[in-house]
Amino acid sequence: MNLIELSDVGVDFVIYQGSGRSLKKTLLNAGTGGRLSHDAHHRTFVKALSGITLSLQAGDRLGLIGGNGAGKSTLLRVLAGVYEPTQGRVRVVGNVTPLFDISQGIDPDATGFDNIALRAAYLGMSRREIANVIDEIGEFTELGDYLDLPVRTYSAGMMLRLAFGVATTVKSDVLLLDEWIAVGDVGFLEKAQQRASSFVSRSKVMVVASHSEPVIRRLCNKVLWLRKGELAAFGDVDEIIKQYNAEQNVAA
Repeated sequence: MNLIELSDVGVDFVIYQGSGRSLKKTLLNAGTGGRLSHDAHHRTFVKALSGITLSLQAGDRLGLIGGNGAGKSTLLRVLAGVYEPTQGRVRVVGNVTPLFDISQGIDPDATGFDNIALRAAYLGMSRREIANVIDEIGEFTELGDYLDLPVRTYSAGMMLRLAFGVATTVKSDVLLLDEWIAVGDVGFLEKAQQRASSFVSRSKVMVVASHSEPVIRRLCNKVLWLRKGELAAFGDVDEIIKQYNAEQNVAA
């Protein structure tokens, strides 16, 4: 059974202040390299995604590649239900966990332990589930006594450790990742990567957008290449990355 089905999906963003010289700047600020168009009401809009058709089954690990503004983040947000498509149909089966900002929901005035509970609840875990994992998460972060202190006393790296520890505890049918997660020093990074791999393996379907070829090769068994909001190629990791790199070398 397909857990994700997209049929001719398109997403348009209307630009209300984009005339004359400011149009290019407005387009760049919109964060998309999609194609400019005009509707019957003479409004300018960007076709951030156009004609995306895709099916994913249990066991699929999809990497999204493409240049800045290609539509990778937009597609992830369509899968998460954040954006409604302006055309086509989207069907996603099961529990969806989008990890676009792992620090979202962190209260700087609450302690590390309190934030573990708050963040876990935000991600949909029950009180019993939180109680069963809170000590394990605390141990993983290696924050020790800092877990009893307000998070505002943490460094940026400590904050990321805390958020990462909670985020990678949630069980998910469909896991959505926007870029990959750096969590501080090199020694801890290896530990984090092992935890992340275990986390990903527990999901039925994973979709990750990344500019990192090693990340795509390590985590994915399929690749979707987006170019200006359209599907340029979809298929085997080695073949699609080879095609993508060839185009990038020609452009350079």
